[in-house]
Order: sequence, then structure tokens, then C-alpha cells
Amino acid sequence: MSQFANYIGGQWVESDKLSRNVNPSNLDDVIGEFAQADAAQTHQAIAAARAAFPAWSQSTPQQRFDVLDRVGTVILERKAELGKLLAREEGKTLPEAIGEVGRAGQIFKFFAGETLRVGGEIVPSVRPGMTVEITREPLGVIGMITPWNFPIAIPAWKIAPALAYGNCVVIKPADLVPASTWELVRIIAEAGAPAGVINLVMGRGSVVGEILVESEGIDAISFTGSVATGRAIGAKCVQKGKKFQLEMGGKNPMVVLDDADLDVAVEACVNGSFYSTGQRCTASSRLIVTEGIHDRFVEAVKTRLSKIRVGDALDESTQIGPVVDERQLEQDERYIAIAREEGGTVFGGERVERATRGFFLAPALVTGTTPDMRINREEVFGPVASVIKVKDYNEALAVANDTEFGLSAGICTTSLKYANHFKRNVQAGMVMINTATAGVDYHVPFGGRKGSSYGPREQGSYAREFYTTVKTSYVFSGAI
Repeated sequence: MSQFANYIGGQWVESDKLSRNVNPSNLDDVIGEFAQADAAQTHQAIAAARAAFPAWSQSTPQQRFDVLDRVGTVILERKAELGKLLAREEGKTLPEAIGEVGRAGQIFKFFAGETLRVGGEIVPSVRPGMTVEITREPLGVIGMITPWNFPIAIPAWKIAPALAYGNCVVIKPADLVPASTWELVRIIAEAGAPAGVINLVMGRGSVVGEILVESEGIDAISFTGSVATGRAIGAKCVQKGKKFQLEMGGKNPMVVLDDADLDVAVEACVNGSFYSTGQRCTASSRLIVTEGIHDRFVEAVKTRLSKIRVGDALDESTQIGPVVDERQLEQDERYIAIAREEGGTVFGGERVERATRGFFLAPALVTGTTPDMRINREEVFGPVASVIKVKDYNEALAVANDTEFGLSAGICTTSLKYANHFKRNVQAGMVMINTATAGVDYHVPFGGRKGSSYGPREQGSYAREFYTTVKTSYVFSGAI
């Protein structure tokens, strides 16, 4: 069986402890055994990044451009191969997996260009003979903790801006899906990133993640994952005086008004709620539907779901792949049971048998729910969506905002009046009109508000707010 080492200071470093990476579509398919870093290796990776930082932070924009541009080119050239690997380890359907890999390549291409667009300002001072220069400099060594649901795109949108702006990186991918990040780090190394600029330490969050957060050698933490873990990381970073960026949960609403195009609304909701097995922080898990269209909408969604093929991620006929692992599958089933206990009616939501052993779950639509039910308060993170019937737009907006989260929100309507009012008044970082709440472009900011996100936005030119620090310099040129 293939074994995969950590990457520290330009060298592949083996470990005595290994973790198996298993295909959730086929439990007999083991992708490989991946090294589990211990405390000593994690500290070694941090030290390597610190040693590399002075030279990399002073490198020319052209040098950084060349590395990132080569990375993007290789990813795009290998997207079919890397997409198959991603589908095997995470369970996304092959088209979705290839699409995610393509996005990772585009992200590196975009940030290659950003190396040349950092810029600055020269402004007049209020004092005679004085000018003021405002510049941006690299932040330092960035610790990154990434989730399992986007195993190459999220590492890409963290690593690419960090390197583009002259930082060094120590990244810990999710235990469930280390292979895609392992390949990404190898591509970066082979593209010419100097030793120590990029370091990969795979392992438990309680070991590797804890050290990254606590270490004085780490200047900032970029984290995507659960709310509880994110809040704990934020509290520790505050104590340490560390800059931090948190992307956490979502309980995203999709409002469907009486005037909506029914076909458009059904497609937007099914895509946003159930594709990628619902394992997206931007998934529309709350479908808030006005009473005039409610019954037709529910029946149309049920008809659409009954035709969806759940199965092996590599099967061309599959539209929704497996849940990522047994633990997540049990969580999905637990919330479906809770919804029933609280009075909801569940369509679908049963385990599905296929030719291979896997974590297959039929998409579940829960109707007859109220805003106070747990299914509408807590993030499930699976192919489960609930329907809340409301009287009109005003009630729909109030219910949409009645959540501790604020990542993404959508509305299906043919009314420009309601669309514009919703954009302005819904409490979310991203708003979608007549399209799925999940799925964003690589060159624009990503993030939310309230309990969903904390810190500067990710992606696009807005990423520089996190990965750089601002310096103000005063220059006196007058007579002494």
C-alpha cells in the first residue's frame, strides 16, 4: 500500500504513525496511508517556514508570479487525474470533483497576477516638507487548518494568496482527505517554491492544530471548519495576539416567493441543498416558501428528488455521491430522526444500497417545519433540507434572518422590488438571486457575518487584507 509523507523544509519526512484514507463510495478501496505528524515534526515545520520567510518575503513579484503561475498550469493540465483522486477520497461526483480542481488552478493563476498588483499610496502630510507612504508587507508564517469538504479548493484559496504576498505556510489538511492537499503541496514544491516556503503536516487537530495555534512561530491562523473549533481557535489567538481568520458554519436560507418561476426555483433549491451531498457550508438547508406556491413547490421538489441517482462518485450515472464517512452519515440520520420527533414529515432520507460498500444516503426533504425546530437551527451538513411555510415576503425575510449564521442567502422571485430589498436587508455575506446559494467565483470575496465568519474575506483581491500588514512611513524632505 502506498505511503505518503509530510513535507517539511523541502524534504519528505516519514512518520511511524499512519492513517488510512478510504474511499467513501467503496470501503474496500484504500487510497493510501498518510503520515501523522507528531509535535516534534510540527515544530520542525514551523521552524522551516520561519527560516524561509526572510528570503521569500523579499523575493520579487516576478519570482512569486512564476511559481504560482506554474502551479496553476500544472493543476489545470492534471485536472482529470486530480479530480478522480478527489472524488475517490471525498465522494464528490467526478464532474464536481474535476470542477473543484479546475477552480484550484484558476485561483493560483489569479493570485499569480495579484503578486504584481499589491500597490500602495503616497499621500501628502498635513505637515510642511513631509510625505507619507502607505505600503503592504507580508504578514509572516501562516498556519492553515482546512476542512474535508473541499480538499483542494480551500487549501488553494488559502495557500495561493499567502504565497503571492510573500508569506510562508504550514498547512494541516483534514484527516479524512489528505491526498488532494498532498498532491497540491507536491505541485507547489516542484514548481520552484524554495524549501520551507510551503510545509505540510498531516495529523490530528489535537496535536498539529493545537501547536499551530499555540506556537509563537506562527503569526496568523486561517481556519475553515466547525463553529465550536473556530471559536476555540479565535479565543486562543486573541490571548496570543495572533491575527486570525475563521470560516465556520451556515444555516443558509433560500426564499421562494409566490411569483417565482417554479422550474427555476426547484433547480436552484435542489442544486443548492443536495448537490455535493449537501456537504457545503453554503448549502441552502432552509427553504422558506410563501403559502401561494408552497404546495406546488414541495411536490415539484419531491418529483425531482425521486429521479436523482445516488451512488459511486466515479459512476457516470451518479448525481449525488456518498456522505464522507460513517460518523457524518450517522449525524445526518440523527437530525432526520429529530425532525420527525419534532413533527416534521420526511421524504427520502434512507440509506441506499449499491454494488459497493459505501455511505450512501437518499436526499431528505423535511416539510411541515417551524423556525424554532432544531432542523432549522443547527447545521446538519448533509443532503437534508427543511421547508418552512410563510405568509408573505416580510415573514420570509424575518425567518431568513432568524439564525445565528450569516454566510449565504438566496431568493427566487421575478420581482425586482423584492430582489433588491432582499439583497439590502438579508443578513448574509453573499446573496444569490434565482440561483443556488452554493457556488461562487474564484476572483471575488468569500465570507459571511454573524456566527459564520470572522476576520477579513477570503479570495479575490480582498484576501490581501488578511495576508498582508500595512506600514505607514513618514519622509521629511524639507530644510533642517
